[in-house]
Parts: sequence; structure tokens; C-alpha cells
Amino acid sequence: MRRVLEAGEPEHRETRRQVPGETRERAWSVLVSPLKDLAGRTRAVWIGVLDITEQYRARQRLTLLNEAGTRIGTTLDVTQTAQELADMVVPEFADLAVVDLLDAVLSGGEPKPGPLTGTVALRRVAHQSIFEGVPEAVVKPGEVDTHPESFPSARCLATGRPVLTGADDPTFISSTGHNPARAATIRTFGIHSILSVPIRARGVTLGVAVFLRGQRPEPFEPDDVLLAEELTARAALSLDNARRYTRERSTALALQRSLLPQRLPRQSAVEVASRYLPASAHVGVGGDWFDVIPLSGARVALVVGDVVGHGLHASATMGRLRTAVRTLADVDLPPDELLTRLDDLVSRLPADTADGDDAEHDIGATCLYAVYDPVSRRCSLARAGHPLPALVTPDGAVSFLELPAGPPLGLGGVPFESAEIELPAGSLLALYTDGLIEARYRDIDLGFERLRRALTHREPSLEATCDHILAAVLPERPADDVALLVARTHALDSDQVAVWDLPAEPPIVAYARKQVAARLAGWGLDDAAFVTGLVVSELVTNAIRHAQSPIQLRLIRDQTLICEVSDGSSTAPHLRRARAFDEGGRGLLLVSQLTRRWGTRQTPHGKTIWAEQALPGRG
Repeated sequence: MRRVLEAGEPEHRETRRQVPGETRERAWSVLVSPLKDLAGRTRAVWIGVLDITEQYRARQRLTLLNEAGTRIGTTLDVTQTAQELADMVVPEFADLAVVDLLDAVLSGGEPKPGPLTGTVALRRVAHQSIFEGVPEAVVKPGEVDTHPESFPSARCLATGRPVLTGADDPTFISSTGHNPARAATIRTFGIHSILSVPIRARGVTLGVAVFLRGQRPEPFEPDDVLLAEELTARAALSLDNARRYTRERSTALALQRSLLPQRLPRQSAVEVASRYLPASAHVGVGGDWFDVIPLSGARVALVVGDVVGHGLHASATMGRLRTAVRTLADVDLPPDELLTRLDDLVSRLPADTADGDDAEHDIGATCLYAVYDPVSRRCSLARAGHPLPALVTPDGAVSFLELPAGPPLGLGGVPFESAEIELPAGSLLALYTDGLIEARYRDIDLGFERLRRALTHREPSLEATCDHILAAVLPERPADDVALLVARTHALDSDQVAVWDLPAEPPIVAYARKQVAARLAGWGLDDAAFVTGLVVSELVTNAIRHAQSPIQLRLIRDQTLICEVSDGSSTAPHLRRARAFDEGGRGLLLVSQLTRRWGTRQTPHGKTIWAEQALPGRG
């Protein structure tokens, strides 16, 4: 009034005051206007007061609903969305808010449509209070609480409608008898009004949201029930979207993990350790993968690949590529030729989809394929658009191998090249996907430097090395999947390998059998002499009859006994069933029956036929 008297201008103010005799505040609109004489001088003031409680509350509800549209559902995370609902309504609407969900929602499963009758088990996902630390909460987030059918939460899930109750409701008081701690909390904090609202979306019951008032004297009213229903409905859609995303992500992750090697195979060429880390939840599962494939001649293939994109499509494509690599590796193709065949496969994959010419079905992938031979200690590598592997020599020096650049798989028309290096025994190879070096840095060179520093740190085991690399290079929440494969090379002792160069003369077969028998005796493998002698006879005889010089016989004592015969012909033999009067065709059949497995591989100067036997006493 003083300002109006001094300035002569009207003023308007809205205020909230509690009228004597009432327990709830009211909103008032106050208008103070000057009363002037004919000369324009203010002589008095006029005061008008209007009760605008209903309009004020309506504006509050609209404001709350408007904020809910932007503050609830900011992520595809069930827990985060539930917490956003609880944070949204405290303290504007309730003194305490809790969100309890069915376990199936958290795992991405399909809950029952409802109604849910009888005793209901719900997991506390989120809560918020006007008091720091939420001291009123009897159940902590992550814990499961069982609600009898008389409890408000169970009643609203059974009916599918909100349940409004309070401390003056005998039914509510009796329903808390199953939990003395909850009854004590209600008395301690003076909770007098409880509103339970079912969380339902798309015909599915997800859980229940409970709003409570204690410090605020006014109880919930019918308009509050409508507001709570609207807020919960908006949150329910976001929760259901998060649930569906969780289900898709869990399915893709389960598919990807099932397609990755569950246990790395036993072999003597390298000691290996691996890690696979999916990206953060909002990105989705990608197509990163790795594999360790034992090859003939005690060799081993190390593979790391990455399919562009995320989700089920990327995981399924990854599985197809891993299967293709294993199939091509079984043919013993060199790395560059294997990537060429794999590139052809990736180029044809989009044509297998329903909309094969649609750009969204184009497939991009990278791959690094390495073959290590523990006998020669040589490693042959080729890459298709993949990051360079890291090498740590036994003296601790770290470098990134300079391999010929190859385009990503699927482009077609560009040949791949391989490089071959000799590795000292005890060298460490680190193969990885780009998520490891690009997760934290825009400049990829910084990622390489961070990885180099991590590899200079000596760890007691390869498992510890993997953990140290991930901790040192990756951010807390990687934006992309990461596959890491670390291998320490071994070399076979010269005493484990025997080599004979043989002339292409039939009498040499007996000499070869005699030399093999003597070497097996020196190894303490006399029991294998008879079968190995037959295998050597057949393979060397075939080389003399059907191939050309030079002929070399090699015997390797590893986890199995490996017999190899190399010659100068690139023509590979084939197993066939000999007819009654055929003079040939029985040799390879005999070899296949006497050994665990056999096969051929091409070499730069011809081919090698190999056969593996179990060592005596090892089955």
C-alpha cells in the first residue's frame, strides 16, 4: 500500500496463506489500486482479494506435467527412468515417493498382463524423500519386498486402479502389521496420506508408484489422484521403452557372447587371454569378436574383427563372419587369401536380405588375421581396415607392426597383402578393436600412445595384462564395444621337431620308416611306432608316385604327434572310396582311419599333407 500511495500506480501480487480454522493453504490474488481526486493526487487505496486456490493448483499441475515430459525418460535405462519419476514429484507433489517394479521388467522380460492378485513380490528400484538419505525407506533400492494382498500396493495391482488411503484408514493400519518396521516408520515420520498408482503401459503391468505425505499437512485429493495417474502413465511408457530396449540389448548380448569362444582352445604355440566389453547401455551391443584357431603343424591363428553397427543385426553378422573365418582357416589359407575370400562373402551378404539393394543393409567390417608358427617362430599377418597390432618384445620394447593397409571388408576389388615377421619366444602380441583406442580420444594417435604406455607395464599374468590395459586406456563408460586378445608366443624346442629331406626314390620309404621309429624311441613313444610307420609309408609313397621333388618329412611332438610330408606339387589329394579292382585310393582312407585328423595345406613351393595322432596315454 505504501508503494501504491507513493507512486500512484496499482500493484498485483499472488500469495499463499492459511486461513484460521483450515489445515490447507489457499492461494490469493491481491490487487491494490490508488483512489485519486480530480487533480490526480492519490487520496486512498482500494484493496481487492480473490481466492484463486483452484486456478493456482491447476497451474501447478500443468507445470508439473509439462516438466514431466522433459525430465522423465531421458535415457533407455529402467532404473534411471524410475528415479526420474521419484525425483520429479518430490517435494512439489509428495514428501516421499517410491517406485517398485516386477523383476521381469528389470531383466527385459515380458511381465504378466495383469491384474496381479494375491501376494506380490516387488523390487525397489528408486525412491526420493524431502529428507536427505531417505530415512523413511524400510526397503533399500535393489531389495525385494513382499506385499500381502491387503496392502495398498497389492490392491492397486489387483484392481488396476489407484488406491488412496491414509493413517486414519483402519484397513491400511492393519495391512502394515506384516512389517513392524514399516508401521514404526509411518508413526515416526507422521505419514498420513498414501497414494498407490499401478504402472501400466501397452496393456502390461510393470509395477507400482507410491506417493506419501507426512510433513505436508493436506492429504491427497481426487485431483491429486488424476495428476498422479497422468505422471505415472507418462513414466510407464518410458519404463516400457527401457524394458523393451533392455530385452533387445540382453538378447543381442547373449547372442554375441554365445557366438564368441566360451573357452579358448588348448595349444602350445601361444599363451592367450582375452576380454570382451560391451558398450554402455544407451549405445547397444556391437559386432566385435575374436577367436583363437589351432591349425595344422602346431600353428595357431589369432583373429580379431569388428562389424559396423550395433544390435541384433551386428551380432548375427559377427557370428556369420566368425564361422566363415573358422571354415577358411580349416582350409589353411594364408592370411591375405583368407581375407580376400572373406571380403567376397561380406560383399554378398546384403543380397541375402529381403531388401538387399537398400543402403541400410550394407555391411561394413574390419578384421585382422595372424598365423604364428612355433617351429619357425614366424608370424604372418594381414589386415582389412583394422587397427595395427601391438608387439612387446621380451626386452620390453613396444611397437605397432607396420602391416600393409587393406580396405574394410565388403568393398571388393582390392587385393590384400600380408607381412611376415620373426618373433622371439616370449613376445607379446596385442590384437584389439578400434573401441579400445578411440573410446576416449578424438585424436587416434593419443589412443595409440595410451595403449603403448599401458603395454610397457609388466604384469604377472596375461589376465592381469588385459585388466591393466582396459583400466588404463578405456573411460568408465565406453561408447563402443571392445574386444582384446593378448598372446605370448612360445617356441618348440629343436628336440621336439625332426626333419628329413628325401629323394623321390621308392627305396627311401623303408629308410623313412626306420628313421621315424628311431626318433619315436628317443621320445619314449615306441607305442606309436607301428601306426606312425604306416602313415609315413603311405604319405611318402604318394609323394614319390604322384608329386615331385623336393620331398620333406617332418615329425613334430607337441600336444599331439604330427606327421607332415611336403612336396613340390600344388595338386591336393582327395579321399575317395576305392572300388574292388582299383589299384589306388586306399592310402588316404587308411591314414584317415589311423589318425585323429588329417589334411593338406598349400605352401609357397607346393603342398604339405599332414596327419595328427594322439600321444600314447592321452587318448
